[in-house]
Amino acid sequence: MNWDNLQGAMFSAFKMMSVYVVLGSIASVLGVPYSILIGDIGPLFRLAMWIMRVGVVAGGIRVEVLGEENLLVGRSCIFMSNHVSNLDPPVMMPYLPGRSSILLKKSLTTVPFLGKAMKMAKFVPVERGNSVEAAKASIAAAGDALRSGLNMIVFPEGTRSRDGRLSAFKKGPFFLAEETGAPIIPIAISGTQHMLRRGSFAVQPGVAKVEFLTAIEPSFYKTRDELMSAVRAAINAALPVEMKAL
Repeated sequence: MNWDNLQGAMFSAFKMMSVYVVLGSIASVLGVPYSILIGDIGPLFRLAMWIMRVGVVAGGIRVEVLGEENLLVGRSCIFMSNHVSNLDPPVMMPYLPGRSSILLKKSLTTVPFLGKAMKMAKFVPVERGNSVEAAKASIAAAGDALRSGLNMIVFPEGTRSRDGRLSAFKKGPFFLAEETGAPIIPIAISGTQHMLRRGSFAVQPGVAKVEFLTAIEPSFYKTRDELMSAVRAAINAALPVEMKAL
């Protein structure tokens, strides 16, 4: 990246972060107490999705959405996406129907007011480490969120891909799918791996592609491994050649 491009990318990052810091702060200061007062997180969630979209636009990113006909109306779903950049959530989430729950560090739920809002939103706290009991508690909380009518957003790779290619999946999300029977909507995200790279704060403007794929019903598969393989194969097939699993 030459100097002019770097300057442009840093300015895009500045505009995006300015939107998130300014509007996010106002939404938190006013929206969280209001949500607690009325006992409804819905208006604040919709505002947060709008702020995400504004920030993406401010960063010079155009989002191309495909496969919206594959979204299911009236059913709680588990959205499973590949993960290549920290831009993936703000690029994807505003286009999901209804309200969604996400996984987050358990320590965040102890933050005054904000933690209360997260609990109201039924965000699922996750503890670090490999505790079986903690994993079961997270799956139970996610199941409760799905049964309450929310969707779940999961990145089954567990972390961002280091080279942009689809990597191995964790089994946890598929326990959740089996336990609840909730349909899985695979999502293929591409483009963001070039826009915000690991270890960089520069945002390169461009086109991000979000493709919703055909729903996969857990009950159609005999084993958890078969279900996981089907979801991974669907995402892998929809990704550009340079992002496909090796």
